[in-house]
Amino acid sequence: MRILYNSKDLKFKKPFGCVRENENCEISVHIPVTVNTLSVRLVLTDDCGLCEKFDFAKSGQYEMYEIFTCNFSIKKTGLYFYYFEIDGKESSFRLFKYGYSDTNIEDGDMWQISCIPSDYKTPERFKGGVMYQIFPDRFNAYGQCDLSEKLQPFTVHQNKNDIPEHLPNQYGEITNSDFFGGNLKGIEEKLDYLKDLGVRIIYLNPVFKAYSNHRYDTYDYKTIDPMLGTYDDFVNLCKSAKEVGISIILDGVFSHTGSNSIYFNDAVTNPQSQYKEWYQFKNYPNEYDCWWGIKTLPNVNEMTPSYIDYIITGEDSVIKYWLDAGAGGFRLDVADELPDEFIYLLRKRVKEINPEAIVIGEVWEDASNKESYGVRRRYFTGPELDTVMNYPFKNSILDYVLNNISGEQFSKNIMTIVENYPKDSVDCLMNSISTHDTVRALTFLGNQKELLKTAMFLQFVLPGITCIYYGDEIGMEGGRDPFNRGYFKWDCIDNDLLSYVKSLAEIKNKYTQLQTGNVNVYCEDDVLYIKRDNLLCIVNGKAEDGETIFNYRGLIIKWTD
Repeated sequence: MRILYNSKDLKFKKPFGCVRENENCEISVHIPVTVNTLSVRLVLTDDCGLCEKFDFAKSGQYEMYEIFTCNFSIKKTGLYFYYFEIDGKESSFRLFKYGYSDTNIEDGDMWQISCIPSDYKTPERFKGGVMYQIFPDRFNAYGQCDLSEKLQPFTVHQNKNDIPEHLPNQYGEITNSDFFGGNLKGIEEKLDYLKDLGVRIIYLNPVFKAYSNHRYDTYDYKTIDPMLGTYDDFVNLCKSAKEVGISIILDGVFSHTGSNSIYFNDAVTNPQSQYKEWYQFKNYPNEYDCWWGIKTLPNVNEMTPSYIDYIITGEDSVIKYWLDAGAGGFRLDVADELPDEFIYLLRKRVKEINPEAIVIGEVWEDASNKESYGVRRRYFTGPELDTVMNYPFKNSILDYVLNNISGEQFSKNIMTIVENYPKDSVDCLMNSISTHDTVRALTFLGNQKELLKTAMFLQFVLPGITCIYYGDEIGMEGGRDPFNRGYFKWDCIDNDLLSYVKSLAEIKNKYTQLQTGNVNVYCEDDVLYIKRDNLLCIVNGKAEDGETIFNYRGLIIKWTD
């Protein structure tokens, strides 16, 4: 008989998932009576080794099992791991995690538990919302922008149906200098469209002045790119968006700048430049550390006091400048490459200015136990981030829809993240199935619209923010960058798909269960169930009992007892 312990089951562990500083945690282990158990201990460790041991006491018995229970608390925030020591009449042994929910003697993994700050919370207005990601140059153009200060050279497509430039120039360089003219006034013009879609949050890829069309090569952090408009255009967009219940999130690119930026240009031409200390010169001025070896993206020393003052702490810092202009928060580009202390200071400053603003990190893996550059990150235990881009959900959704993984494996993938992340963060997870960095979902799914509808159903009913990549809702296709960044096809809308997305967004916005409800994902007889409190969301099912809220070809949302 196997010793029973499943950290995801409240019968064995309360509370579910993370704990807060000094919060009581109750753990029970069910041990066969044949072990003749004398004592049980929980061994708590971290990356540095043993932290503490906690004793269990016998609390009950049923059939052939004895129940041993321990109540304990963790005093210091951090990522911890644990296993059990069990002494029997005949032998003593250690008990480890085996697979997803089983146990094993003397071999296996340790269970994970994160201790988060007692006051950790995330903004209520973002929880379980519908987000819309816009690549600003490619969404909608309205009016004429003054391009006299636009960095040269550049070209503007006259035909919005053109394929983005993807071939190198005569020097073998891909310059990303072709534009389609999308601008901030164009986004403002389409706010009614987005409101009707059910959108409550807009996430904009970079809008600061830069040379390229993607603008991850910042020229000036405090200037809107002329191709997009002006500072006043941004303020007006935020104001108009707020009037219809939409928040604007900006892309913060703080691990590097552009090589032609006002900062780097000054640093390489003036040995006494105030910006010189921002960069990591190997052989001044021609050799310097750059992002992934790309010479046009010089890395910055983020912990340089003058850089921290300019970006975060100064009276007119970049963070304050844009929050004061109306931004509702930031998505941090390549969060893995930003120092923990930098992210901590940034979130702290954001919350000082606006407690209801949000900070989202670009993290592609499980953010709770992520290591980067040999450092275990403290995204949640820091606390550093409100939440992250949720690529684990994205990958699981697409793999499940393509039958690359089973419903059972899908359930395990989802519940692992839900267990590892703080509940407040889970409610704000940025759940995408396409982004500017990945193949569009419809293309990835072989241009099969019904598969896309299944993927979108999962995207809307799983916990977190549903993030629609612009154009996915009308059936836009596109391979890898730059083909996933085409201009929005306003003249070629799949109205059936658009209506489907609207109906899901309406349900998401109506029912709090889909916004902040608890979640349990499981699979039985090839039918996938996602329980959100008293709502049951089903894939491959039949609506037999209970009042049905949504029913589309086996994709069902209904009330349950």
